[in-house]
Amino acid sequence: MALTDRFSDALVYAAQKHRFQVRKGSGVPYLSHLLQVAGLALEHGADEDVGIGALLHDVIEDCGKETIEEIREQFGERVLEVVKGCSDTLDKAHESRPWRQRKEDYLEHLRTAASDDVLLVSCCDKIHNSRSILSDLKQQGDSIWEIFQGKREGTLWYYRTLVEAYRTTSAPERLVRELDEVVSEMERLAASRP
Repeated sequence: MALTDRFSDALVYAAQKHRFQVRKGSGVPYLSHLLQVAGLALEHGADEDVGIGALLHDVIEDCGKETIEEIREQFGERVLEVVKGCSDTLDKAHESRPWRQRKEDYLEHLRTAASDDVLLVSCCDKIHNSRSILSDLKQQGDSIWEIFQGKREGTLWYYRTLVEAYRTTSAPERLVRELDEVVSEMERLAASRP
């Protein structure tokens, strides 16, 4: 499958929207994460719309609700549905929920309402996030847990529960296995440090 100018336009849009953002802890430009997630999705069967959704999966959460109409107009309803399906803060009521409740609601959404497109992008997102956490844990030690709202226990709970949730869905089995391996290594390292 050849990617068209729509994908290039989405890449430029994502770069503009996230240009001042960096990854927690590492300071790496946030665009790196978006490229990794899109690359994983494309490697695992995403078509262009889903690849664009992967590039834009954090735009609403990170850049505001006004991006909803921008995404719809520029990239279409299917892309927007992927982006919305990957977000746990779509409205003010959701934003005001405690961290744990937002995560539990997102997990329930994955188990019961997420489309195959959303499951693919979400799983790719969590794989890259967990790889980054594992890398930071190896390099920086336990201090990395302080950058997460859930701290150590909540973050480990969330990623283990994500693995369990994806197993009950149509998320690609190969991706779920990889996520499980990375999360297991995170748990092993965390348990080896008092």
